[in-house]
Amino acid sequence: MEFLGPKERDLRLDFLRGLGQWMIFLDHIPYNVMSWLTLRNYGFCDAAEFFVYISGYSIGFAYGPAIRSGEMVAAIKRLWTRAAQLYVAHVFLFLFFTAQIARAARRFDNPMYKDEFNVAQFLENPDVMIQQALLLKYKPVNLDVLPLYIVFVVAAPLILWGLLRRPHTTLILSGLLYIVSRTLGWNLPSFPDGHWYFNPFAWQFLFVFGIWCGFGNGPQIRPWVKSWPNQTLSWLIVGIAFVVALSWNFESLYGLVPDAVGKIIYPIDKTSLSPLRLIHFLALLTIVVKLLPPDLPALRSRALHPIILCGQRSLPVFCFGVLLSFTAHWILRQVSGGIPMQIVVSLAGIGLMIGIAWVATWYRSLPTLFTVPVTMPVEEPPKAQAAAPGEAGETRAAKTPA
Repeated sequence: MEFLGPKERDLRLDFLRGLGQWMIFLDHIPYNVMSWLTLRNYGFCDAAEFFVYISGYSIGFAYGPAIRSGEMVAAIKRLWTRAAQLYVAHVFLFLFFTAQIARAARRFDNPMYKDEFNVAQFLENPDVMIQQALLLKYKPVNLDVLPLYIVFVVAAPLILWGLLRRPHTTLILSGLLYIVSRTLGWNLPSFPDGHWYFNPFAWQFLFVFGIWCGFGNGPQIRPWVKSWPNQTLSWLIVGIAFVVALSWNFESLYGLVPDAVGKIIYPIDKTSLSPLRLIHFLALLTIVVKLLPPDLPALRSRALHPIILCGQRSLPVFCFGVLLSFTAHWILRQVSGGIPMQIVVSLAGIGLMIGIAWVATWYRSLPTLFTVPVTMPVEEPPKAQAAAPGEAGETRAAKTPA
């Protein structure tokens, strides 16, 4: 991505973020034919990598000018306020999501819902599990992204401070942490056992790299990114990943990946951000930078406006999309699981996500009708009517009969 300046909004970020929201929604619906339109079926990475990178880039892009002008304290306040908002959103999403699943399991006498989405333990021991959920150690299925983002936003001021003073050293240290965490198996614990699905010690490299680019270092590598040798290599990587990914889904293509090669590249781990996933993402990013310039007229067209709108209101759209994905799964399980119904619930869900984005945008545009003062002034009585304590006592005494 290219640095546009503090007063300009890079619509490519909104477009890619909104497109990622749609892909995440479709991928969260099990056995959905519409998931063939998402990235995960055609390579090693998926929308999660773009989400983490764009989140970092947006922070570097938005807070870079303020950090350079010495407004670090203000930046910390805004970032940690944002982290608090994300935390509250995660807690409410957790409560609504578990309630939605519990009601469906009880209403249709189908305990499979509780097991599929990892909420059975919560319903059996809600007192313990609520505490673990508040500590971000217990997470039902599909609720792993927001806790990762919360941790990254809390750590963002430290990353920005490092990038301000030693940008390249900070990026190198982030890369070393990525390597060490994968080598030694560092991860945060989850409850009751296991680790975070998205290992923050590994995924932080993608986030830091995004901040590094958005902080103003993107233009330094732009000529190399757009050079024909790098573009050729990127297209080659994407092509190989495409062939390998297809071999996973079609039996006739199983032999395309020799066993010797398979032993080297498998497993392509998502939890700790496998190097193959990282390389594939960087190759895709290189191609996107070349093919999607910031001044592309299509970014301001009516056709792409729904996607961009979802990207601009990513938090409510994401939360609502998680709830919609279970609703779609329930419909496919209880009503009909045919391909026509899969298409209908997918398109209906995307339409509702667009509607939520529109409502959120409309709400933000509402004017503030009045300003509440910080403190209310105390109205003092007129001095002519205010009597001294002694005078008041004498008056009451004078009126009292002997």
